[in-house]
Amino acid sequence: MISTRLIGMSDRSYQPSIAGLRAFVALARKRHFGSAATELGVSQPSLSQALAGLEAGLGRQLIERTTRRVFLTAEGEALLPKAIAVTDAVDEFLSAAAGSDDPLTGTLRLGFIPTVAPYILPTVLRGLADRLPSLTLRVVEDQTARLLAQLREGSLDAACLALPADAPGLAEIPMYAEDFVLALPSDHPLAGRKRVDPSSLADLPLLLLDEGHCLRDQALEVCRLAGVRADIGHTRAASLATAVQCVEGGLGVTLIPGTAVAAETAGGDLATATFTTPRPGRRIGLVYRESSGRGESYQRLASIIARLVEQTGAVRVEKAASI
Repeated sequence: MISTRLIGMSDRSYQPSIAGLRAFVALARKRHFGSAATELGVSQPSLSQALAGLEAGLGRQLIERTTRRVFLTAEGEALLPKAIAVTDAVDEFLSAAAGSDDPLTGTLRLGFIPTVAPYILPTVLRGLADRLPSLTLRVVEDQTARLLAQLREGSLDAACLALPADAPGLAEIPMYAEDFVLALPSDHPLAGRKRVDPSSLADLPLLLLDEGHCLRDQALEVCRLAGVRADIGHTRAASLATAVQCVEGGLGVTLIPGTAVAAETAGGDLATATFTTPRPGRRIGLVYRESSGRGESYQRLASIIARLVEQTGAVRVEKAASI
């Protein structure tokens, strides 16, 4: 039952405390009072008190707690992005006041989609350690929708995703473009071909990743643009590595990004073929919250990552990343 103190208009003169806003944001992210209190370094009663003060001042219930779960009310969902923007601005202010307003000199929580992380992380991590020795990375690998949710909630600082992300409140910096390559069994008639027409996919059993992987949608888009209805088999894979193993076993063909070719063909049982120009592909960029105020620093990070990946010879650096 909603307390009567939360019903009605809030006091226009009320000024929310930073502690209350941080409590709200932490609870929205963790969905658990104990975990949120631990994250903020406060006691659970202090967290509850800060939230209660915020809700009383606003005249709105933001968090609902049952015996089993914590979740946002409709008002909480609507106000969360604003609360995150405020806490981001406060963090930026405090960093600037301390003389360290560059997020590339502290801990950065960076997300990657699963069809990017395994293929560029070794190069990127080594390169960033050399170029940004004061940066400590915390890497999170997850599907696009969940990474975007973590960005909005503030549990991630930035993420390397396929563009466009088209997410309100999030800014995008293009980094590089890569072609899609057709992965085939080593004895396939198209193995090694350099100018395969995408319309050929109509006659090939195409293996796709599970729902939620952006590479699945991109593969289907390649077929749509080629004007064909792909022969989609019943096999679906949770990872690109599994899809490739199914190809090696003769279950079909699949599309892999250029950055994955070297790693996935290293065993010698996978063949590839390239498409005619204009070759289908995708663009990878760095996505972050506009409210963070860190666009200049993230532009620098995006440029470094793009140049590092360019060294593999599998990508083309985008103009925005070369500034």
